[in-house]
Amino acid sequence: MDKAVLTRLKNAGLLSEQVSDLGFVSTGSYALNKIISGDYTKGIPVGMITQFHGESSTAKTVFATHVLKEAQEKGYWSVLVDSENAYNPEFAKHLGIDPSMLIYSTPETLEDCFQAIEDTILAIRESDTETPIVVAYDSIAVSPSKAEYEADNYEGNNMVGAIRAKSTGACLRKINPLMRKHKVALVIINQIRNKVGIMYGSPDTMAAGGKSLEYYLGVNLKCISNKTSDLIRNEHKNVTGIKGTVRNTKNKVSIPFRECEFELMYNEGLNPFSGVLKQLEADGHITRSGAWYSVSGTEKKFQSKDFEGLLQDATDEGFTPIRKFLGF
Repeated sequence: MDKAVLTRLKNAGLLSEQVSDLGFVSTGSYALNKIISGDYTKGIPVGMITQFHGESSTAKTVFATHVLKEAQEKGYWSVLVDSENAYNPEFAKHLGIDPSMLIYSTPETLEDCFQAIEDTILAIRESDTETPIVVAYDSIAVSPSKAEYEADNYEGNNMVGAIRAKSTGACLRKINPLMRKHKVALVIINQIRNKVGIMYGSPDTMAAGGKSLEYYLGVNLKCISNKTSDLIRNEHKNVTGIKGTVRNTKNKVSIPFRECEFELMYNEGLNPFSGVLKQLEADGHITRSGAWYSVSGTEKKFQSKDFEGLLQDATDEGFTPIRKFLGF
């Protein structure tokens, strides 16, 4: 190819010269990292938009918080846009966030939230052009459009949803080009609502964004947890956490339509090892015969109840291959 042609083109170059991998940020769960990126140690992609959506109390905010925590540990910029006004320093510190290193804002409308994200990215890039930026937006479902916010009453009308969807599409068209250009990982939290009068098929629908948000997503993750059967209780029958499933419904970096288990303990945060045994078995790193598991290529045998303890026991050489897969 005549390279002289490229010198006369604006905003164009060879595909082979483009950087395809801008990096990843761990979710705090080895199994979730795997179903997103295809690697137990990676996680959500920098340069794309990732969505966590689900019903209430399905760990959406906790997943976003763990992503921000991992970003801080990697030395990345961490930003939280909190339209729910429900985040506090104690909650952040409890899950491992350093509040003094977290840029925090509480815009009032949908448009203001996206404007705050853009302004923050550009302000950071004035002094730091290289360090990746991780932004969490909690949540797009709560943010009213400017039209809703400036209305004189609370009655609303049949066009409210259409106006919000139109505003969301416009904001995404403007913010999306900044993701790769400025090495930004944007995590959006969304909520699920139920359609009224649905007799067949799923009644689930997104609370915000319309169809436009789905098209801009690099990764789309649905958090599922039953509010009765998935509760974790201690010996006194007190609720201490929840368990559930994360389903990958769209993925531009690895194979979509995979799912994994998660476990959240309220006094500890996410269990990083929840669901990873099933993933290791699916990948052939571990084999199963009845109640016993074996580490492939070794004589090491164990039962599921002993898995986490053996994995964290550095003196157990039988688990050395598994520790290498998990990056520790």
